[in-house]
Amino acid sequence: MKLVDIANHVVAHAVRLARVDVVSAYPITPQTQVIEEISRLIDEGLMDCEYIPVESEHSAMAALIGAAATGVRAFSATSAHGLAYMHELLHWAAGIRLPMVMVNVNRAMGPGWNIWCDHQDSIAQRDTGWVQLYCASHQEIADTVIQAFRISEDPRVILPVMVNYDAFFLSHSYMQVDLPEQEDVDRFLPPFRTSWKLDLEHPLTHGSVIYPDDYEEVRFSMQQAQDNAREVIRVAAEEYREIIGRYHGDLLDRHLVNDADHLIVAMGSIASESRVAVDQLREKGYPVGLARVRSFRPFPVEEIAALLKGKKTVVVLDKDVSFGIGGALYTEVKSSAYGKSQAQIYNFITGLGGRDVTYKVIAKATEEAIKGKLRKPINWPTLRLNEHHLISVEGMVKKR
Repeated sequence: MKLVDIANHVVAHAVRLARVDVVSAYPITPQTQVIEEISRLIDEGLMDCEYIPVESEHSAMAALIGAAATGVRAFSATSAHGLAYMHELLHWAAGIRLPMVMVNVNRAMGPGWNIWCDHQDSIAQRDTGWVQLYCASHQEIADTVIQAFRISEDPRVILPVMVNYDAFFLSHSYMQVDLPEQEDVDRFLPPFRTSWKLDLEHPLTHGSVIYPDDYEEVRFSMQQAQDNAREVIRVAAEEYREIIGRYHGDLLDRHLVNDADHLIVAMGSIASESRVAVDQLREKGYPVGLARVRSFRPFPVEEIAALLKGKKTVVVLDKDVSFGIGGALYTEVKSSAYGKSQAQIYNFITGLGGRDVTYKVIAKATEEAIKGKLRKPINWPTLRLNEHHLISVEGMVKKR
């Protein structure tokens, strides 16, 4: 089925194809259209699903936990402060080992108040135990949402999955999408199954107090599940290609990396802009490639380490900042490459709060890195400072 629509509506149709049983969510820009479209599909009889309206995102996640715990396929959507409001229960859903899927439409965190895109909201939740996947196109969003249920429900994983995509750049833009047929999705995604559920016929207590003698082992099992997810993500992508006919890579998406001396690493829609920058740099004679990280959790440690071998320069683009150290993707890449690559790794923190970052900006900054013109490893290439800013790049205090 061919569909030309915004990404938020595309998600709703992917959720319909996944035969989700329960949806619980609270509206927040720029996610609201996801739930509006799901509500329409339910109202018109196109989707057999229970929609639970709630008074907050915290309650939305609580309802989702309750639904998944009773043994049904559950879904939600949120963004930014809504995701932050869920923080306590994100830990709970992962810790109690419940399969579910939620899309997060990446939006900047306030203050100052901002509804545009960066990755600070989901990056801030990286240690909750959720699998985190990042998309760069409408087609990838549709296919990844369907695959996410398969990954989450795999008995080797049994963890919730968060599918992330960029606000407005993707959420509100129109693209053509090829939705798979229902019978093909049914072949790929079997009926919901989980390792445990609340059952009145077989009562049990789950998620109660865990004493020090057992707590560490519970957390270790979550680490094992994340490690298992690496292979499960790959297998899901391969089987999806066999049944549906499309493939989006696994943990990494690569572009012109085999003969590259230099590499750009990015996540989300900025990777699409980076792809154009790579092609432009190639025309100028620079052998540059692109690695787009699809899975931030689990992180593709081995893949990144192998990719960086022999590279001279690596530029990591972050639409977030881990205050006090640099971009989160940058620190993960450096950690993966430690002792395995001699590449000079630079960090470009850019696009925060939805600031436009064109392929020309990326190409220029990358060329400066290749030529050794950058004085520091961490750079803000689109930063604009004036007399109204209190502190300059050099740390000099300016008068208000």
